[in-house]
Amino acid sequence: MITSSSNPRMKQIVQLNKKSKTRYEQRVFVVEGTKMCLEAPRGQIQQMYVSESFLADEGNRRLIRSYSYETVADSVFSHISDTKTPQGILCLIQMPEYELSDLLGTRPHLLVLENIQDPGNLGTMIRAGEGAGVTGVIMDKATVDIFNPKTIRSTMGSLFRVPFYVTADLQGTLSELKKKGIAMYAACLDGELLYDEPDYTLPCGFLVGNEANGLCGQTAALADIHIRIPMEGQVESLNAAVASALLMYEASRQRRQKGEV
Repeated sequence: MITSSSNPRMKQIVQLNKKSKTRYEQRVFVVEGTKMCLEAPRGQIQQMYVSESFLADEGNRRLIRSYSYETVADSVFSHISDTKTPQGILCLIQMPEYELSDLLGTRPHLLVLENIQDPGNLGTMIRAGEGAGVTGVIMDKATVDIFNPKTIRSTMGSLFRVPFYVTADLQGTLSELKKKGIAMYAACLDGELLYDEPDYTLPCGFLVGNEANGLCGQTAALADIHIRIPMEGQVESLNAAVASALLMYEASRQRRQKGEV
């Protein structure tokens, strides 16, 4: 049992939680909680750690009886955990690797993100994307790290199932997708069409920008059509994650209605 927070492996976990540079150097990230750990692909789990208190529960012991794990003293687990009330289980996971082609499928339905800064928003978008049946999520390097602990928790496991691609050249990637016949719809306050007017049963992608400033002009200019979500009352705009969910689910509704889901 590990009883000291000075243990090199415990220090590693703290650094992985705090620094994206460390995560990408080691190609490893941390997930916490029973649901997230048990949903992680077995082949990507490098190490599982559980607390004394977690193991004291017979039900917990049954859940992980087929896993290899190491026990950590409760005080040490509290030190390495990124949550205020740790569940007592965490795993080190090998980062998945995707190519852009992995996100396209037979009928692409993409969410494309520019400069999203809130980790909770990003995680919620990925979770909503899985629910709406997106084929993948594309984001630029200015977007918050997908392996940020808060982002990971917000995905509620969808991180393991939704293909994603981080591009250093978002505009170049958009041009490449358009050449493949994928129509791009930019969410803008002054969009010429309401969000439920275009036909999303064809290959499509939704462009969503920064929470405060939206899409930059160059990115928005690459869209085929600018769309808007109508607002009643004095509301000017919706949270980026909420807006993304509306767009993705409208595409899902249309495809379902047409019998293509």
